[in-house]
Amino acid sequence: MTIMKRHYVVGTAGHIDHGKTSLVKQLTGKNTDWLQEEIARGMTIDLGFAFLGDNITIIDVPGHERFVRNMVAGVSTIDLVLFVIAADDGVMPQTREHLDILKLLQIKQGIIVISKIDLVEDDWVELVIEDVKEVVRGTFLEKAPIVPISNESGSGIDELKKCIFDQLAHAEERQDRGIFRLPIDRVFTMKGFGTVVAGTVLSGSLTPDQNVELLPQRQKLRVRGLQIHEQNEKIVKIGDRAAINLAGIEKDAISRGDVLAAPDSFRPTRFFDGKFYLLENAPKNLKYNQNSIEHRNQ
Repeated sequence: MTIMKRHYVVGTAGHIDHGKTSLVKQLTGKNTDWLQEEIARGMTIDLGFAFLGDNITIIDVPGHERFVRNMVAGVSTIDLVLFVIAADDGVMPQTREHLDILKLLQIKQGIIVISKIDLVEDDWVELVIEDVKEVVRGTFLEKAPIVPISNESGSGIDELKKCIFDQLAHAEERQDRGIFRLPIDRVFTMKGFGTVVAGTVLSGSLTPDQNVELLPQRQKLRVRGLQIHEQNEKIVKIGDRAAINLAGIEKDAISRGDVLAAPDSFRPTRFFDGKFYLLENAPKNLKYNQNSIEHRNQ
């Protein structure tokens, strides 16, 4: 097995009901649907998390268009995407939408997974693969490995695991600016511990009993404890998928999208410099000095 140099985060992407959650269960043995509504409807609504080996976290994201914000939160910090297309459906609307989001977030590595191959003939799988190749032409997935799998029989799962390890062995190193920063994508309460937040460390490191600052609230908090893969740790560092137990704050005072950072290192602002990318398939062009209200009314 390939030796992992650090902790890695893998995310799923793809249209609703194309087998993303079942794929994660095949890879890890865990069903990442945890909300009662998800279980009842058989549909992923929020982010789910599972572990592959000691150094890989897999984030399962919703495929439904109504939950695209949750999908963005899940894939924004990943090292590798599993881009899932069902063989019986082929390329669908959220297949294209998720690909656009991945391009905008500048994700650089991925594996194309053709799921549900047990539902169609081999010739049909080949047609779907050719269609997918056309869709990803000119994107970061143009030369990505393509792995056909069946979540029912387990066919192709071992090949996919090997491919994941091989791809991560060549993943780019994250640039460490030395100042701790972690965008929060999950907030929950653990009995006997209190408030816990989770996310991927984008910079710096953190140890128990250190102070952190919650942004944009600018509230100073103490770290009670740290976990990676449900194991207590003495330090978390760049690239780690970490759970952080915080003292002195209730769960409802924190929201997904808030940031934990080294105290007095960042200042919240309503202004920023950025680059704007207009997708090739955008329904309308933008005009110079056009505001968002004008764009919506066109």
